[in-house]
Amino acid sequence: MPDTTARPGRTASRTAPRVRSRTASPRTARAINDRLALQHLESAGPLTAHQLKERTGLSRPTVSDLVDRLRAAGLIAVVGEAGADRRGPNARLYGIVADRAHLAGIDVRTHGVTVAVADLLGAVRAQESVPVPEDAAPEAAVTAAYGALDRALARAGGVRAHTVAVGAPGLIDPATGRLTGTGTLPSWHGALVAGLRDRLEAPLLLENEVNLAAIAERRDGAARDRDTFVLLWLGHGVGAAVVLDDRLRRGASGGTGEIGFLPVPGTPALPGAAGCDGGFHSLAASGAIVRLAGEYGFAAAPDGAEQGTGADAPAAERVVRAAVAAGPAGADFLDALARRIAVGVTAVSAVLDPGCVVLGGEIGQAGGAALATRVAARAAGMSPLHTEVRAGTVGGGAVLRGAVLAAKDAAQDDLFTPDAAAH
Repeated sequence: MPDTTARPGRTASRTAPRVRSRTASPRTARAINDRLALQHLESAGPLTAHQLKERTGLSRPTVSDLVDRLRAAGLIAVVGEAGADRRGPNARLYGIVADRAHLAGIDVRTHGVTVAVADLLGAVRAQESVPVPEDAAPEAAVTAAYGALDRALARAGGVRAHTVAVGAPGLIDPATGRLTGTGTLPSWHGALVAGLRDRLEAPLLLENEVNLAAIAERRDGAARDRDTFVLLWLGHGVGAAVVLDDRLRRGASGGTGEIGFLPVPGTPALPGAAGCDGGFHSLAASGAIVRLAGEYGFAAAPDGAEQGTGADAPAAERVVRAAVAAGPAGADFLDALARRIAVGVTAVSAVLDPGCVVLGGEIGQAGGAALATRVAARAAGMSPLHTEVRAGTVGGGAVLRGAVLAAKDAAQDDLFTPDAAAH
C-alpha cells in the first residue's frame, strides 16, 4: 500500500507559491498558476475570475484558462454569482469542491483513539472516539481503532479516505517512518500504526502528536501571527514542538522537543533511556500537577472511570481550572505551578531563543492567561532573553486538528496538481 511518512521541512503554515524569475516550462507554469489560484480560493472563499486576476496578478486569458482547467478536473465549480443584480460569466463565483476528496485525522492517546473525517477544505464531517485500555492486546487495539475509522467514514456519508494522518506520542524515525516508544507508552501503540498501514488503502502520514498540535496552534490558535515559536505541551505527559522560520523541526532522530527527559534540579533521580522520571516530566506532567494541587488544597481525584488507569490528565485540568476560578485563593498554587513550568520555558529559550512559547494541551488552555502571565514573569527572572508566553487556544483537541490539517495538506498536494487531479 502507499506509505508516506512526515516530511522533514513541511512547514507549519502554507502560503501561496511565487512564480520564480527564471523561465518555466508551460506545464510547470500552469501547475504553479493553478496552485496559486486554488490557495487563494481556499483562503478567501469563492471568488470571481476578475477577483482571481486581481489576487494572483495573472492575465485575464491565463485566469480563464486555469478556471476551465480546474473545472474540468472537478476541483472547482460555480457556487453562485457576485452581486444581486449582476449576471453573466464575469459574475460567476468559483469555489473549491470540498467533496472532491475526504481525509481522516487520528489522535492516538494512552487510553484511547479519536478519529475525525473531514473534507478537502478541512471541515470535519464526523468524529468517533473509542477507549483502549493501557494493557489492551495489540490486535484488539487495532480492531477498535479501525472500527472507529469505519464508523466515522460511514457517518460522513460513506466516503473513502484519500489520506490518513496519525498523531501518536513517541519518536518518529525520520529514516524509516516507524514509531518508537520512550519506555512509558502502551505496547499497542506501535502495533496500531503497523496495523493501520496494513489495512488502509490510503496513504498514511505518521507524526509526533505534539508536532501536530503545533500545526493546529499555528493555523488556528495562539501562534497564528508567529513564524517562530515553541509549543510546550502540558497534558497527560509533557513535550515540545519547535517551529523556526515557519518550519517544523524534528531533529536527527525525530526527538526534537522530548522535553520530558530534560534533567531538572530538585528531582530525586535523573531520567534514563527507558523513562523520564527525574526529568521535566516529574515537574509538569498531569500526575505531578495533581499532587502539587493537593498540597495547596485543590485536590480533584479522577472520577470512577479514571481510577486505577493513571489517566489523570482530566483531573489535572480540573484543578487548574478550579484554581483560576478561585481568584486570590488559587494564586499560591498557580504561582507554584508557574515556577515549575518556567524551568522548561527557560531551558527552551536558552537553547533556541524562539521569542514565544505557547502553553498547549489541556493544562495550558485551562490555565489561560492567569497561568501564562505567571510563567512569563518567572521566566523573565531566570533569563535575560525576552520570551513571550501565551496560553494555547486549541487545547486538548489540537492533536486531532493538527492531524486533519496535515492530511489536508497532503491531499491538496496530490490533488492540486492538474495531472493528478485528472485521474
